[in-house]
Amino acid sequence: MRYRFSKYEGLGNDFLIVEQARFAELTVQLAQRLCDRHFGVGGDGVLVTGLRAGRPFMQVFNADGSTPEMCGNGLRCVALYLLDQGLVQDASFEVATGAGPHHVTVQRFEAGATVQVQMCAASLDAGDVLRDAAGVRMVDQRFDVDGRALAVSAVSMGNPHLVIFDDGLPDAALLGPRIERDARLKAGANVGFAHLRDAHNLELTVWERGVGFTLACGTGACAAAVAAVESGRAARHVPITVHLPGGPLQIVVPSPGEPISMTGPARLVFEGSVEIAG
Repeated sequence: MRYRFSKYEGLGNDFLIVEQARFAELTVQLAQRLCDRHFGVGGDGVLVTGLRAGRPFMQVFNADGSTPEMCGNGLRCVALYLLDQGLVQDASFEVATGAGPHHVTVQRFEAGATVQVQMCAASLDAGDVLRDAAGVRMVDQRFDVDGRALAVSAVSMGNPHLVIFDDGLPDAALLGPRIERDARLKAGANVGFAHLRDAHNLELTVWERGVGFTLACGTGACAAAVAAVESGRAARHVPITVHLPGGPLQIVVPSPGEPISMTGPARLVFEGSVEIAG
């Protein structure tokens, strides 16, 4: 069968966007084949979007076919796509996701757009990430992995994150997949490896659940900024620039329980169709 798609990227985190009206049912196997960079189109995930009962929505499939609750970079791409396709008329609107509704504001430029997303409020209840940890706050707490003691913060952005501030983790490529599948986690986790430059800047790489290392992770950037604030490394209510391999995101961490602001780019790469054998 032939499938139409649009390829978008946000800081190098790339996605195939398809509309539900054209793509009624996306299987795990089909998502894997579409995201394959050798035998498919290639992407970090597939985003299904469109209107349900007249309201925009986004559903995410990772490259391995798994379905995370939320994807920050993907949401910026979907917001721009919905405007590009005329499915919404106002540049400021709400998109339903698996982690609840998120308000987006799109500012267009000739080469793409900048999208501000009001992310959900962060949860520091470790029970959202770890088994048997309900009501426990886990910020810079010891987390042993294969005999190694790590200082880890558990943050939920509607999806689970573990953030590690460490200036030297040469084995991050081994720790990422190992921690993602740790039996202590409720449903796996995204693993962020962070380094603080100063109170307003931090560097971050993220091993994304179901994908691996990506050039950018929006929810991961939010989780890292929250961990920096809660551990006293950075301040609330002021922009924190999170420098990812694909480029910077601007994050503002508000008072507890309030939505986090994330601002970053989105861009259409190309549109096309692909033949996938049954």
